Amino acid sequence: MKYLSYWHDTAPAFAGGTEGDVEGHFDVAVIGGGFTGLAAARRLAMGGARVVVLEAERVGSGASGRNGGHLNNGLAHSYLAAKAELGKERAIALYRALDESVDEIEALVAVEGIDCNFRRAGKLKLASKPQHFEAIARNFEAVHSEVDPDTALLSAADLKNEVGSLFHGAMLSKKSAMMHMGRYAAGLADAACRRGAVIYENAAVIDQGTAGARHILQTTRGTVTADQVLVATGAYTTPSFGYFRRRIIAVGSFIIATRPLTDQEVAVTMPGNRTCVNSMNIGNYFRLSPDNRLIFGGRARFSATSDQRSDQKSGEILRESLARIFPQVADVEIDYCWGGLVDMTRDRYPRAGYHDGLWYAMGYSGHGAQFSTHLGMVMADAMLGRDDRNPLKGLDWPAVPGHFGKPWFLPLVGLYYKILDRIR
Repeated sequence: MKYLSYWHDTAPAFAGGTEGDVEGHFDVAVIGGGFTGLAAARRLAMGGARVVVLEAERVGSGASGRNGGHLNNGLAHSYLAAKAELGKERAIALYRALDESVDEIEALVAVEGIDCNFRRAGKLKLASKPQHFEAIARNFEAVHSEVDPDTALLSAADLKNEVGSLFHGAMLSKKSAMMHMGRYAAGLADAACRRGAVIYENAAVIDQGTAGARHILQTTRGTVTADQVLVATGAYTTPSFGYFRRRIIAVGSFIIATRPLTDQEVAVTMPGNRTCVNSMNIGNYFRLSPDNRLIFGGRARFSATSDQRSDQKSGEILRESLARIFPQVADVEIDYCWGGLVDMTRDRYPRAGYHDGLWYAMGYSGHGAQFSTHLGMVMADAMLGRDDRNPLKGLDWPAVPGHFGKPWFLPLVGLYYKILDRIR
């Protein structure tokens, strides 16, 4: 078994990073070389800006290369809850922005010729309990009538041709897609460079300040100045950016990938070949890879640590969950086990905007694989002085009480959700 991301291990390495010292003055400095930062850099460069990307490790090394590979349209959580919390107008705007995110990735992949196995697959939100199907059905009725007619409600019988496991029905979101996240990250970085962006890898920002109207960013490889800065670091935000650290909860998400399944094994596990997520609070998500591995993930442990020891413990828990859901492949070898940090906000809605001289986009809370490209482009447009299409503009973002960077409270949150899953 390899303790590294399948997406990283099976993608071409990005070779366009700039060598030598980090130096110079730029119109815009983008901190973070994930989907948000790379999409923003490409858009900024196309708009005539001189832009630099400062990545602490390798492009796509954070959440962009450590997720489940789903590009799900619409809200990851309840549309009805979003209407109650955000108001109908903003809930619809956010839902449609997430739809647009998948469209934009599809168009970008085509324009830039990125070989990343993009495919419209559709997403199934699967009811793990009968009462969960009732809630899914209520949410479906609102979504289908108010914002997304490209949805369907499936019965348990309908699912026999979709998933080889017992679920009590599902909502199908037909616009959802999937792709190879590592190949997309490398391709997006190549595209940004072709458009004129400068990318420095292994250049972590360790201090930041200002001198007049200019920002000064000190990295482990040197110092640059910039007129504007976009912070796109998500769960990997450093203490140098305390405002965001107090508002982002870094939560571990863990994934395993089996060996390639045979055609017969695919037929009895994932014949529908869609992206899937179940309805438990501590739930699981799964799909097939381009080479027919079952990629199976979830919040196996409520931890803010992702290293080999933590990933191994979480992988054992995920293996047990996989065996419960798909006993027909319980003994299939696991080839990959990895983890990563997800940037959650207290209310589980992303945030993007401008604060105290810094532009930002983060807090994706389960929407990041698809929404990050879109928000990167939206923020780039705002920085270029174009129309502001930010669906999150003006949304209040209070700090998490008692939180200053390390989420000490995660075990308590995990216990709470375990109790909910037992009684509901």
